[in-house]
Amino acid sequence: MTEINWEQTRKQTEAWEYLNDKITEEILFGGGAGGGKSRLGCSWLILMCGMYKGSRWLMGRAKLKRLKETTLVTFFDVCKDWGIKKDKDFKYNAIDGTILWNNGSMIILKDLFAYPSDPNFDDLGSLEITGAFIDEANQVKYKAIEVVKSRCRYKLDEFGLIPKILMTCNPSKGWPYTEFYKPFKKKTLEIYRKFIQALVSDNKFISKTYVENLRKLKSKAIKERLLKGNWEYDDDPGAMFNYDALVDMFSNKALQKDEKYVTADVSRKGDDKMPVFYWEGLQVKEIVILPPEIRRDIKKSSEWLVRYCEKKGVRRSHLIVDEDGVGGGVVDNTKCTGFINGSKAIQPKEAEDDETKKVSYANLKSQCYDMLSNKIENGQIGIDEGIVDNDIKDIIIEELEHIKQADIDKDTSFRVIGKEKIKEDLGRSPDFADSMMMRMYGEIKPKEIEPNIREI
Repeated sequence: MTEINWEQTRKQTEAWEYLNDKITEEILFGGGAGGGKSRLGCSWLILMCGMYKGSRWLMGRAKLKRLKETTLVTFFDVCKDWGIKKDKDFKYNAIDGTILWNNGSMIILKDLFAYPSDPNFDDLGSLEITGAFIDEANQVKYKAIEVVKSRCRYKLDEFGLIPKILMTCNPSKGWPYTEFYKPFKKKTLEIYRKFIQALVSDNKFISKTYVENLRKLKSKAIKERLLKGNWEYDDDPGAMFNYDALVDMFSNKALQKDEKYVTADVSRKGDDKMPVFYWEGLQVKEIVILPPEIRRDIKKSSEWLVRYCEKKGVRRSHLIVDEDGVGGGVVDNTKCTGFINGSKAIQPKEAEDDETKKVSYANLKSQCYDMLSNKIENGQIGIDEGIVDNDIKDIIIEELEHIKQADIDKDTSFRVIGKEKIKEDLGRSPDFADSMMMRMYGEIKPKEIEPNIREI
């Protein structure tokens, strides 16, 4: 391989230090368009292959087709700039998806999409690599990232290396946000992880036309993400909650009616949190997270909720509990209002005489989330200042941002994405979001018809 003179951006130089230390194992580089993300990854693989004879590296993306159309093109561009020639210094096998260097080193091109036939990425099980570069990592499931890292073991001791995985992405509200950006922002990122925000303004080699095109973007969300590297904006067309409106909740003063409510998302086997929301009208006055010893026991959870409602002056019909799964036991014990996520949507009274007034929701949960979204957008939901710390505030915002409309491009009833999908993306159950959503049941259900509540 010829001698290489790599003129780096300041952020690429920072990343290069982490790529060569003996501490950092996972690096997330990016956070904006035009920051030199793909070029960094390709350059790193080329140099590693030259430095470590017989090493084996992975270049991955969610879909192999996109990898070949984008990242691989950048790879060939870097090779051209550095005077590295195809068929002389390396051979590219498009069928096998491999790049074999003259010194025996290899780059393996990998499709990292979560196919239904291989949800656990068993296809990667027999792979042994020295390190990995995953481009647009936000499009890849976190489970795939974990599996790839577990395969980073090939000749590490021989080369005196540690496992290294370089990931790049633009701002996104998936696992890169929860695993890297948010801990980085809070200064709690683990020592073996590094996040480097590289924006187009950090790249002195980028075309001025490219920068101008970013500045001309019409969508505020896209411009905030790609030009300014703002992770708090989401341009997902299925997104139901606006970030600014969610932040405003914590300073809003909603109309406080006489009606008091308590909503609770029951913990499943005690693994999830069990947040309990106390409402006066549409204003959240208190949020209590039940300790594990209570939430893991249906009887204790039930007794706690009964005492809490008595203390707050909330009648039993205004205690709304998720009835699915173990929540059914709490509903039976407390004689409260049970919320069944998959039950039919409630039609407005006027729909009895006018078919055009009927609403089209796949289930009650979707109906309530849609109402919650509208009320938050209109500033009608408030959370008292000082009742939660910044961590809980972030959790509430983060969970609601993960609630999205499913099948937005299909002509079907309005439906929110399933809880399993949310848990996969978020890494936990959206307990706080669900507790808030259930409050809308009190607004939707016919006021003159109370649920069948028995006296204790």
